[in-house]
Order: sequence, then structure tokens, then C-alpha cells
Amino acid sequence: MKLYTGDLSPYSAKVRMQIYAMGIEDDIKFDLPVQFMMGKMSEVSPIGRIPVLETEQGLIPESEVIAEYLDELYPDRALLGATLKLRADARVISRIADTYLMNNIFLSLSQLNKETRVEAVLDLLLGQVQRGIGALEQHIGKGDFAVGQLLTRADCSLTPALWMCTSTIPRLGIDNPIQPGTRVAGYWQKIQKNKYAQRILGEMNRGLQARLDGTERRMAELAIASARDH
Repeated sequence: MKLYTGDLSPYSAKVRMQIYAMGIEDDIKFDLPVQFMMGKMSEVSPIGRIPVLETEQGLIPESEVIAEYLDELYPDRALLGATLKLRADARVISRIADTYLMNNIFLSLSQLNKETRVEAVLDLLLGQVQRGIGALEQHIGKGDFAVGQLLTRADCSLTPALWMCTSTIPRLGIDNPIQPGTRVAGYWQKIQKNKYAQRILGEMNRGLQARLDGTERRMAELAIASARDH
């Protein structure tokens, strides 16, 4: 199998963290098609976004669908809760991370330029992020993990989502929505000590640095030039 993924993509990061935690990294090759760098990812997958999982049966887009597929493909390694309620709780938290946090923060990046920023749009998007953080505060567990006593897909979704809260939102001139003394803040401190989370956070920081210092752009230009030569 092959996973089309990029360091800075939070949705890709959640799938990579799941792969690392399940111990199936040797079964999946990571790649980033040149079409993605050319803004033509829809030529590879109709949705036009990463991650995409390439299997012998065809392509599977969308991070949560890929996550479910991997759990079903490797049931003995699945990152699900031990009970039906824990599984439901993990799905709720993963949904909060995807829909309220990652999606709205991702969209808010369109407002990075202060000269063209529409404050009403930014307020709407970040209001949804705050709503998500508020819901997460009520649903998240009190232990070392988001749900129960073991790492689940909820942690895989939350790790990149909370990274975006701390590393992306401040770039908009907005305070980090994770407030000190909250359950979310306590969880964030604890999950950063997990070896799989640390690996993902390292990759995302590497991706951010590459974007900021121009390395990402230069690598894309080289890949595009090579593809055109062939």
C-alpha cells in the first residue's frame, strides 16, 4: 500500500500517527505525487486533497475513511476502545478534532494576509474553533489519553488538531485557544510525551519550517521540473 501524504497536512498526520501506533509502517510506503505540488491532485483522486491511500483494489481518500479501513484491515491492532461506549467516545472526539478544529483552522489560513482579511470570516471560523474546544473540554478524558487508558484514533486526530491550535492560530494574530488550567491543556501537555505523538509533532514542525524558509517551494519546483523533463 501507499499513502499519499505530506508533513504539514494535519489530516495526513493523523493517519501517519495511527500507522506508527499500530506498528504497520513496514506495510505502507509514504509518497507525495507531483500532481499535488502542481495543484492538480484531482488528477490522482477526485477530491483533490491528501491523504489518499493506494491499495490493490483502488484509491481510498479522506482521513477518517482511511483510518477506519486500516482498523478493519488489521483488527488485532485496531486503535479502538475496549467497549462500545469508549469507541463511540473516540469517534466523537475525532469528529470534533476534524470538523470543528482542523477544518476551521485550515480554512482560516485564507485570512493570513491582513490587507485582504475579512474579519467577519475570520471571526466565524475561529468562533467554531472555540466551540470545538468547549465541546472537547466536556468530552475529553482525565487520564493520559483522550479516551480510556490506551491510545486510540481520538489521540491520532487530536494531536495534529491541537498542534494547529498552538502553531497556526497565533500566526493569525489570535491567542492560542487552549487555555491554561483546562482539561484540554492538561491533555495536550501529556500527549506530547507520547512517542507516537512526538514523532508526528516533529514531522509537522519540520513541514512548517520548510514552508516558512522556502524549502518546500524549492523541492516542489525541482519535482515539477523533473516531471516535465520526463
